Amino acid sequence: MSESISGVGKPDLRQLPPLSNRNSFIYLERCRINCEDGALTASYSDGIVCIPSAVIAVLLLGPGVDISAKAIGLVSNSAITVIWVGEHGVRFYAHGRALSNHTRYLERQAALVSNMRLHLSVVRKMYDMRFKGEDSSNLTLQQLRGREGSRMRRIYRDEAKKWGIDWRGRSYDPDDFDASDPVNKALSVGNVCLYGLATAAIVSIGCSPGLGFIHVGHEMSFAYDIADLYKAEYTIPLAFEIGSKNEDDIERKTRQALRDKFAQSRLIERMVKDLKYILDMDDDEDHEVLYLWDNLHKYVDFGIQYREHGGDYDDSFINE
Repeated sequence: MSESISGVGKPDLRQLPPLSNRNSFIYLERCRINCEDGALTASYSDGIVCIPSAVIAVLLLGPGVDISAKAIGLVSNSAITVIWVGEHGVRFYAHGRALSNHTRYLERQAALVSNMRLHLSVVRKMYDMRFKGEDSSNLTLQQLRGREGSRMRRIYRDEAKKWGIDWRGRSYDPDDFDASDPVNKALSVGNVCLYGLATAAIVSIGCSPGLGFIHVGHEMSFAYDIADLYKAEYTIPLAFEIGSKNEDDIERKTRQALRDKFAQSRLIERMVKDLKYILDMDDDEDHEVLYLWDNLHKYVDFGIQYREHGGDYDDSFINE
């Protein structure tokens, strides 16, 4: 990729605003997206909107979007998570650069996923985050799943009672969005936004959205794991509130309300902290590193000419 986009130099990742200082997401549809002077431009029939790229965490692209290669380059350089959202919530995910130059978190994630004992400990930790104040140490994984199912049914039932809605359960058809009731429509739209934000948080620290713990086998498994931690607090209450009003344009109103709620509560910042807690990683400042792998010492220095015998290096062969 070119080192500059429309005359603007490619930024060092450390120059970009941290995820916690960015707007949660922006949704665009039926427009032409390009870039000019370091900003994204969205062209509509009645005018052009300029969007500073460095302040966006997630860019949701809906139906009818035409985006240029230069705009994608700017999005990538700005470390924006891009999500193409099809008609009525059918979605495809892609992302730009991570806001880190190291793989410490990715390596930790892979180690936890690959070890049965460590994997289970992470699953327990994520369930414990939902059952605050409860002792679940003696429960099996199957019992934890059952308790989570009961918790979610209770939350749906309580919200339905609060807003006077005859709730018949979570039900939706991805191929027939309009067949759903208002609450289920709002839930589908809201969850797309939450998945996008979770993906941005995961990617920002250099982890993989596909290496999940509770969910597995899908390219967005870890994003689903993280998003599930917040549904009871964000998307479910809002969906029942919006659904109770039985108004038109549920999709737009859900996105706008969630964007405000995400920003006011600084959910992105909270997600990053929770991710580091789940992975049991510290909050050290990110820094760019590159090592050679070693079976005895794990890492050895990169950029050094090693001797043939013993693997020690000779100062006279240090690479410039």
